Amino acid sequence: MNAHRGAALEELIAIVGPTAVGKTELAVAWARKLNGEIVSADSRQIYRGMDIGTAKPTPDEQRQVPHHLIDIRDPDQAFSLAEFHDLALAAIADIRSRGRVPLLVGGTGQYLAAILEGWQIPRVAPQPALRAELEQVAVQEGPTTLHARLAAVDPVAASRIPPSNVRRVIRALEVYLVSGEPISRLQERQPPPFRPRTIWLHRPRSELYARADARIERMIAVGLVEEVAALLARGYDWSLPAMSSLGYIQFRPYFEGKSDLASCIERLRFDTHAFIRRQEMWFRRLPNLEIWTPDHPAWRAIIA
Repeated sequence: MNAHRGAALEELIAIVGPTAVGKTELAVAWARKLNGEIVSADSRQIYRGMDIGTAKPTPDEQRQVPHHLIDIRDPDQAFSLAEFHDLALAAIADIRSRGRVPLLVGGTGQYLAAILEGWQIPRVAPQPALRAELEQVAVQEGPTTLHARLAAVDPVAASRIPPSNVRRVIRALEVYLVSGEPISRLQERQPPPFRPRTIWLHRPRSELYARADARIERMIAVGLVEEVAALLARGYDWSLPAMSSLGYIQFRPYFEGKSDLASCIERLRFDTHAFIRRQEMWFRRLPNLEIWTPDHPAWRAIIA
């Protein structure tokens, strides 16, 4: 059965890698050569008006190659992993139905794993009142108390989620309290409807840091601070998950008059380096990994 299934499945190319490694350049060039379209696996590029800080593909890049799952929500609109999962699979199927080649491209590890590992996502809608109640427990009694509650009803999920990740602990408890089923059981995986081929773009960490720093300088030069100001002027406040994104939340002290701009930019550099390190932990787990460095013949040939 597995052999038959494997022979019948088409390959899905996924281009993954940390911030500033060069995913967009390679993906656009490769998609043009393959008659392809790009399905974004970036949890922040979904938001309209958040262009510079998310390093969204430029209008020219989006004209060269069709992109999916970019600019599909306003910053104050909720967007779940389940929605991404369904929309991404639908986009991949649609692209194939038109005789074109889908490329899954991004650096959001959870999004990538959900598609490439065949996650089954619990269909439990967010419960704002319940979340607020659980958040209050975390504040008043500490994250470990909340984590202990999860361990009592879903020890498998508790073993996978550290107490410090309060958001994920709350989501796991929310799923259990609403559905009566442990999230770990609802998340059991099934083989995806394709054969993943995962291209992990890799550069030495010192080079990545330098590239990230240079990109931050370009972002500032082309108006990142002004972009943050425009979002705030439109009423998007710091409590929104979108505004907690890397590239935005670092400027909160500046806009609240608690810090100078230079200090906020330095914090953005520091946090970006830390994010790069965390991203690698997700990529290592993805299936069928091929590690490409800039001197890889295929990488050179594609962008030539």
